[in-house]
Amino acid sequence: MKIEARTEQWEMAEPFRISGETFTHAEIALVTIEDRGVIGRGEACGVYYRGDTSARIVEQVTRLAPILADGIDRAELQRLLPAGGARNALDAALWEVEAGHAGKPVWQLAGLPGARPLPTVFTIGIASPGEMARKAAGMAHARQIKLKLEGDGEDGERVRAVRAARPDVAIAVDGNRGFDPDALGALMPALRSAGVTLIEQPFAIGRDADLRHIDRAIPIAADESVQDSDDLEGLIGLVDLVNIKLDKCGGLTHALAMEQAARRMGFGVMVGNMTGTSWSQAPAFILGQRCDLCDLDGPTFLARDRAPGVRYADGLIHCPDDIWGGGRARAPR
Repeated sequence: MKIEARTEQWEMAEPFRISGETFTHAEIALVTIEDRGVIGRGEACGVYYRGDTSARIVEQVTRLAPILADGIDRAELQRLLPAGGARNALDAALWEVEAGHAGKPVWQLAGLPGARPLPTVFTIGIASPGEMARKAAGMAHARQIKLKLEGDGEDGERVRAVRAARPDVAIAVDGNRGFDPDALGALMPALRSAGVTLIEQPFAIGRDADLRHIDRAIPIAADESVQDSDDLEGLIGLVDLVNIKLDKCGGLTHALAMEQAARRMGFGVMVGNMTGTSWSQAPAFILGQRCDLCDLDGPTFLARDRAPGVRYADGLIHCPDDIWGGGRARAPR
């Protein structure tokens, strides 16, 4: 196997703000594996709040390349690397290599009956209530909208403004660890009045026990608090859904097993993304076939995407096989 890794920078269409962070570009690690005439590609954004940067991912992959050169499969990779962006990028590339050699798309190798277009959430970053309402009104394609919230006292007005602009959509909210129990409690009447359907990661990592005292009439999803399968058991009885992201858990191979483990423990499952181009969304789209909720809108934040790329229409993400993992051998390039 010949393995290469490099960093890429993809500009955002406009700054994207969440609680505690503003992003102007996406730093991406791109890994390619060439194996007997077949090319596999893997993209990872890493997990910014864990220091899992694109540069670190490339360094990890480059350091391992001599060891991997003699060949490795996805099962061996799970033992060789911990969860994170490096394992995700290598895992995706190995899936595509395997698909190319088998002459079958990844969804078939994963045991799925097909890869149908999926309803997806479309996210609006933190801004003034009026600006968030304007963006929501402009998302004619969206059937589900997720609002990033700040915990700053304006969130109730943000939710009310978006609901007035889009009475026809399902609305979820995402605190990105920016709330404390008092702030969330004060916001709850506005969320219930607006018909909010999901609250994602309101509290800081390590404060999950505070959720025990929260009224879960609106379901709660864990995101930052659940990185991989090891984190599931500690969330039983505290949240209703877990958000699986390939960059967090270390790739599609682990994610598919994690989805099954989460089901056994009684959780609903959603799939999310750390932004990224269509090459990040495509493996997550495979997982999404088995999820209750999909949040795969990463390329919509970028000034441009890869070609061919995923397509969004009527609230759905369409991800044809020719984007990634279609089971066709690719000539070295």
